[in-house]
Amino acid sequence: MSGSRQIRVFPSPSELALSLAQILVHESQGSNGFKLGLSGGSLVQLLSRELPKTPGLSTEGWKVAMCDERLLPFSDPESTYGEYQRHLISQGILSESQFVTINPSLPVEEAAADYTQKLRELFPGSDLPTFDLLILGIGPDGHTASLFPGHSLLQVTDQIVAPINDSPKPPSERVTLTLPVLNAAKTVVFVATGEGKAAILKRILQEEEPEPLPAARVLPVHGKLLWFLDEPAARELTCPVEKHSVL
Repeated sequence: MSGSRQIRVFPSPSELALSLAQILVHESQGSNGFKLGLSGGSLVQLLSRELPKTPGLSTEGWKVAMCDERLLPFSDPESTYGEYQRHLISQGILSESQFVTINPSLPVEEAAADYTQKLRELFPGSDLPTFDLLILGIGPDGHTASLFPGHSLLQVTDQIVAPINDSPKPPSERVTLTLPVLNAAKTVVFVATGEGKAAILKRILQEEEPEPLPAARVLPVHGKLLWFLDEPAARELTCPVEKHSVL
């Protein structure tokens, strides 16, 4: 386990979201071109609700990429970027020009290559993109981004972006950052809420497994690893946690 790992437990998703917004303010202050990677799911709602009322937040100069994306039109309700368009960009917190997105009209392999090129341009002169902050979620099977248990993409070390055309979770075609990129980030924050995540969190955070689950493989080489959980999600944990209340 990473020595820099911190597990923070909040009484409610609202208090978690507030602390997450404060992390964004803190990590982006003084940064010349803050680079953020976002996931989808419930995170979209958490950020869209909290960021507009976060004091001290300045998103000028930010660039935002997706940690993974479904190969769907942005108008589709399952599109992660589409959800940020509808819920966050629409509030004026960030502009469309600040987002680095896939081209969903391309075949999945070409979409991955195109996204790779866009990230190369975002991180010029670097073999491995180093995000200032990545915010990740976990699935009930322990997947994160579009890296699924037992999938061959977990072994990929020579690509920063990979296509997947056999996702166990629909839709089958997706584009995802690979583990080397996740582990190169300066700060990684996992967000998980609800009692439905309790059992898998116990496996990820407390149990040593011969084949670690994808989320358990995210251990930043030189960065910080934070787990933001609400109390129902953390209820099966017996390892040390930090209790937080910020409202």
